[in-house]
Amino acid sequence: MVSLKFFEISDFPELNYALDENQQQYTSTVERALERIKQRNDSNAMAVTILQDEKPAGFFVLDFGEDKLDFTDNEKSVLLRSLSVNPNLQGKGIGKAAMQQANLFVRENFQDCDEIVLAVNQKNISAYQIYLKTGCQYDGKSRIGRSGPQYLLYKKI
Repeated sequence: MVSLKFFEISDFPELNYALDENQQQYTSTVERALERIKQRNDSNAMAVTILQDEKPAGFFVLDFGEDKLDFTDNEKSVLLRSLSVNPNLQGKGIGKAAMQQANLFVRENFQDCDEIVLAVNQKNISAYQIYLKTGCQYDGKSRIGRSGPQYLLYKKI
């Protein structure tokens, strides 16, 4: 069973997995994402651990900072970034289940938030399909990211 919780440092050993070169084009390693939060001293960004049968299996960041306004005009939104699943556990539906649960997790922990926004690289077709299957919508907005054009997606909570 997949569940979500706020990241704890004790999760890190199991989340310190390597991503292959292809995946690194599209997302950060957990270590890099945590370092970015620490460097910015960013109280607007919260790390989230994805659990599979109560063991850390993946990770993402919920970012309430100003970056979200590059995606939406909605001040009550949150930017989901740096999503990854341990490569040894990919293909088991963990990422899809996590995205399905993200709405409830955000709603329970951040009552003022009413939308999740994210960007997915246009070449990352499998991730794009998962986001659409889990309720994200694409309304034609795009931007150029570090690895090329990205679709801007949103999910109302």
